[in-house]
Amino acid sequence: MNDLIEIQNQIEKLQKQAIEIRSREFAKTVQEIRTKMSAFGITLKDLQFKKVRDKAIKNSETRVRTKKINAGAKKPTIVAPKYRGPNDETWSGRGLTPRWLATLLAQGRKKEEFAVNIE
Repeated sequence: MNDLIEIQNQIEKLQKQAIEIRSREFAKTVQEIRTKMSAFGITLKDLQFKKVRDKAIKNSETRVRTKKINAGAKKPTIVAPKYRGPNDETWSGRGLTPRWLATLLAQGRKKEEFAVNIE
């Protein structure tokens, strides 16, 4: 048990030291960054643009890969709704039962009450 307490005390002491070192070196690091930005003519806009540009490149690469993967996939078919809820929600009858219908069914209502009349 003493070992655990001793280790916890050491952890606390080391965390305090890390906070002190970070706070001492923070201003120095910021100054180094500013100096380099000035030397190379880098502005905040340049940094933000790169971030946006990198994200755009990543997204476009993902889209290209997705298109290649899905190239042979069928296009989704649109199915007419079979059920319509009281707030004009619809469900085709395929897949999981939607929350609005599940709630109404739990209240004792019947699914047939919400069937769309196809004529």
